[in-house]
Amino acid sequence: MTQSAAVRAVLDRLVEAWNDGDATAYADCFTEDADYVTFFGLNTPGRAAIEAGHRALFEGPLKGSKLTGTGEPPKIRFVRDDVAIAVAGGGSSLDGEPDPERASTVTYVLVREPDAWRVASFQNTRRTPVPGRPA
Repeated sequence: MTQSAAVRAVLDRLVEAWNDGDATAYADCFTEDADYVTFFGLNTPGRAAIEAGHRALFEGPLKGSKLTGTGEPPKIRFVRDDVAIAVAGGGSSLDGEPDPERASTVTYVLVREPDAWRVASFQNTRRTPVPGRPA
């Protein structure tokens, strides 16, 4: 498997775990000391906190939610052999229908650990219209 394919596989596992409502599998995609920055700026540091926070979300307000993609592959750039930056578009759906108000651009910093590639940093930015520009 190429390095790009290995990074894409991590991003695919994140989506699969989210769509399954599996907080443990979702958190396993992150390093022990990862930073997870939400679209509203909250930083959840560490795999254990990422798992606990997502467990609460998957059992509560985001139960049954699904991640949606843009259909375009993520942009992946290797800054070193063991460090990659991926930028991907997507969003989430609470009722099975795409919700443009939940569209985001997500930036990932991934590192190759001895057993797997994992996300060391995650930044979710909610897309909003640019004032004065057509949508």
